[in-house]
Amino acid sequence: MEKSKVYFSDMRALPGTSLQEKLAKLIKRAGIGDIDFQDKFAAIKIHFGEPGNLAYLRPNWAKTVVDVVKELGGKPFLTDCNTLYVGRRKNALEHLDAAYENGFSPFSTGCQVIIADGLKGTDETIVPIDGEYVKEAKIGTAIMDADVFITLNHFKGHEQTGFGGALKNIGMGCGSRAGKMEQHYSGKPNVNKDKCRSCGMCAKNCAHGAISFDENRHASIDQDKCVGCGRCIGACNFDAIHPNNSSAEALLNKKMAEYAWAVVKDRPHFHISLVIDVSPYCDCHAENDVAIIPDVGMFASFDPVALDQACADACNRQNAMMGSLLDERIKAHGEDCACGHDHFHMVSPNTDWKVCLEHAEKLGIGTREYELITVK
Repeated sequence: MEKSKVYFSDMRALPGTSLQEKLAKLIKRAGIGDIDFQDKFAAIKIHFGEPGNLAYLRPNWAKTVVDVVKELGGKPFLTDCNTLYVGRRKNALEHLDAAYENGFSPFSTGCQVIIADGLKGTDETIVPIDGEYVKEAKIGTAIMDADVFITLNHFKGHEQTGFGGALKNIGMGCGSRAGKMEQHYSGKPNVNKDKCRSCGMCAKNCAHGAISFDENRHASIDQDKCVGCGRCIGACNFDAIHPNNSSAEALLNKKMAEYAWAVVKDRPHFHISLVIDVSPYCDCHAENDVAIIPDVGMFASFDPVALDQACADACNRQNAMMGSLLDERIKAHGEDCACGHDHFHMVSPNTDWKVCLEHAEKLGIGTREYELITVK
């Protein structure tokens, strides 16, 4: 397969040039104008950030993309689907409140905000794909109704998939609540009671009442009630919760790739990733830790697989931020680990992000081979 083109701009902005102008220049140079937007509905998939988290992308970035799409004659809207876990984005009303609180409104971004799977996360379109693991993907209806699909991704770490980039924003992010359950279900966790500190954060973050405590205040998980969303894994500060079977993360990554395939196949799509504020965990958390590496830059491509690979490669070339979780993990593993390791695997050792990219490449979504083109 021929190498895909991935376009890159750094985060330098000399006097007289803003970062928003650099982003607009980048995506135009990357070819977004080759898409026929005239009078077409364009879904811009973004993560609005769980309130309390400050690492999510600022709405200014979204406005830049919206303005370019409008300039090209399109009808853009910002969108996301409801979450499976407890929080402030599990239904459309709270989700919209959260988006507005974090600055995403028609007034700040220049377009409407639509929660793609509706009020209760049940507005879904069934997309037949006959994948290896998924036969019918359940995708938020507003996303599938769009004529053009664009992602604006915050590239950061993730406790179950290694990192969250384009493919995760597409595959997991566009799944309805039932779609998210289908992707997560094989990853039901259990508790190492020797590590449990009885803090209760796992139960607080479980939307399904699956976590209870024994006479010693040690947590346990009811496997019949658990849906495998993995929220408790990220909520535990003591590494006491982990998936039941060792292939859970691999299966999640493969299902996520198949869901991404369902979203992008048979229509124009374009992808943008900002590698800034690279927190160790997802923007779904109502908090964020210090970035694990310095800001890297902006990337854009028609190929989400190549885009994720290029962003991961760029991150792994960076030194760890002093005092970050990554820095702590490297020091804990000794000086031999300071170079040549994978940053995201170091932060979340149970993960292997390569599985998702390999499966997506197998499906024909794109290629991991890329040519990086720098835009000044």
